[in-house]
Amino acid sequence: MIFKTMIFTLFLALNLYAIDVGEVPKNVTISGDDGGSVVDNSAWSASSIKDKVYVMFYVDPDEKDTNEEFSHALKAKHYDRANYGSIAIVNLAATWKPNFIIESILKSKQEEFPDTIYVKDKNKVLVKEWGIADDASDILIFSKTGKVLFYKVGAMSKEDMQKAFKIIKENL
Repeated sequence: MIFKTMIFTLFLALNLYAIDVGEVPKNVTISGDDGGSVVDNSAWSASSIKDKVYVMFYVDPDEKDTNEEFSHALKAKHYDRANYGSIAIVNLAATWKPNFIIESILKSKQEEFPDTIYVKDKNKVLVKEWGIADDASDILIFSKTGKVLFYKVGAMSKEDMQKAFKIIKENL
């Protein structure tokens, strides 16, 4: 009985930090030694996820191509940037590749896609604080109020993509 109680308590504790569809996640800031904006190393805060429908890619650099098809399809939609935003947060702690190389690549990506907010997460802040998957490609869609509308770990199937586009369209 004690063992079952311990397992239940552990499971409950782990789920307190997991991101849930339908909820606004805990406000988290990535700054200083933990990372920040690719543009100027300024702090990035989850409180900025509001007033637009946001699609967030939280990606291990080794998994950068996992959802390339979804990324290209999303770009082809040409959503109105007044109502839609995109965020790419790179989990630098999830790879063996040196940070300076990845940061250089991210700067060129930021120049190529100036409307996307690029953020460096050097210490798995969102993994620890939101309980999202580590060493993976995570896709999250947020409402204009910051509520999680969609969460997918790994490669998006055609059905996942259709569902994501429907959610975005319904919430714009």
